[in-house]
Amino acid sequence: MKKFEEQKFNIPALKGISAKTTEEHLKLYAGYVKHANLILEKIDEMAKDAEKNAYALGELQRRFGFEFNGMVNHEYYFESLAGGSTSLTKGSLLQKAVEEEWGSWDHWLNRFKSIALTRGIGWAILYYDPLTKRLLNAWVDEQHLGQLNGCKTILALDMWEHSYVADYQPSGKKNYVEDFFTNLNWEVIEKNFSVHGQ
Repeated sequence: MKKFEEQKFNIPALKGISAKTTEEHLKLYAGYVKHANLILEKIDEMAKDAEKNAYALGELQRRFGFEFNGMVNHEYYFESLAGGSTSLTKGSLLQKAVEEEWGSWDHWLNRFKSIALTRGIGWAILYYDPLTKRLLNAWVDEQHLGQLNGCKTILALDMWEHSYVADYQPSGKKNYVEDFFTNLNWEVIEKNFSVHGQ
């Protein structure tokens, strides 16, 4: 069976987010890769007697969505921090699309940051919907409840407590969001959009 492979990311020193937090966070990501693979193996094994294992298979299939989305969301997150921070290209296709959808870059950014501060654990995600050709913001509970069907991830901000509490404490959530945007490699985000948004 083909396996998912753990990706490696060249993440430099980050403003506000310690090397220790990044190291531990990458271990968590590796766990999602490992468990996505283990679940698929177990499903193959149990499917040999699908009737006998019907309930267990159903639970494994639900769990796979959690592990798979945890893996992929983290890949978007870490890739956007890899290679060092860069500025948004003025007049880029992404900037134009954001301004068309929300009226101004700042209006979108404030809206996205407010979504990131939603109470609870989850993800703030900027998507591109290829059907309607629109950018959409979303809050995803945990990492599998609220993903927008058929949409492509452009930017993913991890708002699980493991991503910020060690460095910011629970009360520093807003500072973490600000530092995340300071640390972003906008070349990666623009590439995500150029791949999916055309």
